[in-house]
Amino acid sequence: MRTRTRSGRSCAEVLRVVGEPTRLELLGLLGRGERSVSELGAALGQELHFVSRHLGVLHAAGLVARRRDGQRVRYRLAPELLGPEPGGIDLGCCELRLRDDDQGGARAR
Repeated sequence: MRTRTRSGRSCAEVLRVVGEPTRLELLGLLGRGERSVSELGAALGQELHFVSRHLGVLHAAGLVARRRDGQRVRYRLAPELLGPEPGGIDLGCCELRLRDDDQGGARAR
């Protein structure tokens, strides 16, 4: 069940944000649970500053939540985005269904 509905303009903006392949992979990884920037960087084989920049964009769009855990910041999908089915992300205008790829990331269906 959707908790919010986006306007056409808002929907286009959120789709632009998730349309970037690295951000889509990050959403897939976070769909499996909370992770730190270093855990995400290792999973993607990317430098931390690159991953952190993408997480900042996802956070600004309201797609991920973060919390401080000592000196680390841990990221997770924003709770209101969790779709009714496993692997589903409810964007408020449409739902993404993610499937695992052979590298452990995610791709939209």
